[in-house]
Amino acid sequence: MTQNAEPYAVPAWRVVLDGTDLTERFKPRLLELTLTESRGGEADQLDLVIHDHDGRMALPRRGVALSVAIGWEDAGLIEKGTFRVDEVEHSGAPDVITVRARSADLSNPMRTRRERSWHQVTLGDVIRSLAGEHGLQARIAPALTGVQIAHLDQTGESDVHLLTRLGQRYDAVATVKAGSLLFMPIGSGTTASGQALPTALITRASGDKHRYGAADRDSYSGVRAYWNNKPGANRKSVLVGASGNAKRLRETYNNETEAREHANAEWKRIKRGAAKMDFTLALGRADLSPEQKLRLRGFKPEIDDTAWLIAKTTHTITSSAGFTTKLELETDAGGGS
Repeated sequence: MTQNAEPYAVPAWRVVLDGTDLTERFKPRLLELTLTESRGGEADQLDLVIHDHDGRMALPRRGVALSVAIGWEDAGLIEKGTFRVDEVEHSGAPDVITVRARSADLSNPMRTRRERSWHQVTLGDVIRSLAGEHGLQARIAPALTGVQIAHLDQTGESDVHLLTRLGQRYDAVATVKAGSLLFMPIGSGTTASGQALPTALITRASGDKHRYGAADRDSYSGVRAYWNNKPGANRKSVLVGASGNAKRLRETYNNETEAREHANAEWKRIKRGAAKMDFTLALGRADLSPEQKLRLRGFKPEIDDTAWLIAKTTHTITSSAGFTTKLELETDAGGGS
């Protein structure tokens, strides 16, 4: 008499193209589905690689909407958003179609270069203005809403680039997801709707492989930034951290406040880079996403004792390897606290 075997985990996914569910048609043809989710500064990306051995698959038009959900048959699917097809490739033999799509929320108008300035406004004013112009809901952290901006120029720069620049200045997630323009401190650990992401706990037994690296925490003691609001005058500086071996920012800023904001943001980035970790989960986790806090168990004490922050997730479903998730982690420096 034989015992029943353990149930086998079966990856599941759904692909909808311009409102038409193509899942069943794609199932026998799918070679690989890869979804890369980033924190900000770059669009989330979906790649589909599909067999076209019999020539019966039509090439999708560029610009069409493609929505995807991934997960496991026994646990259900998690919606991962809507993407817009912007690259299509046909190669062979054997014939294969590769479709690349990026976050649909990053529309063409957001990539158009513009010329304008803001004077005596708050950061919240700027973010709400940008969101309103593109039909988005602004979601900005309360700690950043009232930050004063004396002057801000947008010169030959797209709104996407401006958001990235503001994100670097304030060490914030600056991105568009799920119909919302998000602007919140890195490490705040919230979703597009403002809900707190739960801290995930993952053990070494969950993974296939990992790579951990730690930099010398004392390589930089702080960050020094320079400012000068009068041409020809001597530059002044501000220091965040300690002066022993401070990193010096190259740019000269317009005033002390701006210099301090950039120095503070760079210091936070340095602290987050003190340790990094790549970890591939043998069984993919569609529920994990960038900005989520994470604790690891079963590694060296230095790894287990570190509070981690997910910087990027890469979910991959293939016919041969199943569903795996690669996590790119960095030190949680308490940016959202």
